[in-house]
Amino acid sequence: MRPKDKSLNKITEGPIVSGMLSFFTALLLGAFFQQFYNTVDAVIVGRVVGADGLAAVGGSAAMIVSLFVGFFQGLSTGASVVIAQFYGAGRKKEVSKAVHTSIAIAIAGGIIFTVIGLLTTSWIIDAMKTPEEIVDASTAYLRIYFLGMIANLVYNMGAGILRAIGDSKRPLYVLIISCFVNIFLDLLFVIGFKMGSMSVTMGVIGVAVATVLCQALSAGIVVYMLAKSNDSYRLDFWKIKVNIEMLKRIISIGLPAGIQTTMYTISNMLIQTAINEIGKNATAAWAAYGKIDVLFWMMISSLGTAVTTFAGQNFGAGKIDRVHKSTRYAFYIAFVITVPLSVLLYFYGEIFLKIFVADRQVIDIGIMMIKYLAPFYFTYIGVEVLSGVLRGMGTALVPMLITLSGICILRVAWILIAFPLNKTIETVEFSYPLTWITTTILFTIYYIYYTRKHTFY
Repeated sequence: MRPKDKSLNKITEGPIVSGMLSFFTALLLGAFFQQFYNTVDAVIVGRVVGADGLAAVGGSAAMIVSLFVGFFQGLSTGASVVIAQFYGAGRKKEVSKAVHTSIAIAIAGGIIFTVIGLLTTSWIIDAMKTPEEIVDASTAYLRIYFLGMIANLVYNMGAGILRAIGDSKRPLYVLIISCFVNIFLDLLFVIGFKMGSMSVTMGVIGVAVATVLCQALSAGIVVYMLAKSNDSYRLDFWKIKVNIEMLKRIISIGLPAGIQTTMYTISNMLIQTAINEIGKNATAAWAAYGKIDVLFWMMISSLGTAVTTFAGQNFGAGKIDRVHKSTRYAFYIAFVITVPLSVLLYFYGEIFLKIFVADRQVIDIGIMMIKYLAPFYFTYIGVEVLSGVLRGMGTALVPMLITLSGICILRVAWILIAFPLNKTIETVEFSYPLTWITTTILFTIYYIYYTRKHTFY
């Protein structure tokens, strides 16, 4: 809940470093528990069902899930920014309108995504050149996942609302509960009901059902928290409807972010397709690496969310100096967490890989992937921090264009031109540092230009 005394709001008042670290830590723990139960899925599937099951859950299917959910998370960023700005400015009526419009968007979006997903799953799986051995399992996983899309989006929007007003602890509690419930259900379905020993497809179905049930639980808890609040962000079910003015505000920020996330995912889907062409072992290794690689992504994305909230609330409160201090401190924090993580993964990546797979060939490919990419993680920091700050300040179109050109278009061009000439994993992987460095440079240039043009200093 929002402190009664505005001076107690650690986002708009007080030391920035301690406030940001506290907020970031709660977000990171939330991301950790969210990833933890995703990891449990992968461990159970990889160990009980086998490499084919891991590839089915973590390969093409994971990319498609990211495409749909990523777009909505980008769109929900617009809602979070709008709510954060109004909340920081103390405009309670606008906060309420934005909250109810946001939940309405989540429900409508869930229905639309469910229908689209169920109708297109088979076609997309085939278009991504998914290895024949895992087509059935990947298709089954996706169809079940899409049946839980409404709950998924409602949870994401509700948690985003709580974080926008500075509450990162309660979404964390929800994730902790869901995490342990998911572990229990995974074990129950895959091992207890012996679905994992029936076939690859049945094992994957067990994991998918457990995931959807946990998403429904998370959505229910978050909705309850919003409904029981006495603050301006209270959710009244009879007020859930679209306010056109708020919808325009949310879309103006969220749609570019959603498109940005979608194009980013599409470029990654192209990469997944290229990996699939190399073979089943490469697909399994890429899936396992993805479960390890997420350590970096959950850290940097949590920091991006934190700096977006700080920028949004302080921008709404007219405290521009705190916006820019938040930017600097976010960079410091990012380097402190990224460099040690890169070193850890580079030298001890094999230990992490063995958690997911036992196949020696798959592990060797995964080690090569880690040693190639981990040293370049720091080059992505500027993309996450600067795009988060700019969104918090209310500008989303140019950041979208920068990401589309620096990451998506360049990455797609590289895969379409370079990969056919040299079909190796190294060729695919080079697309990441190439696009990270390019996009960081572009964001730095635009951030300097934007701040000087608007004379914020």
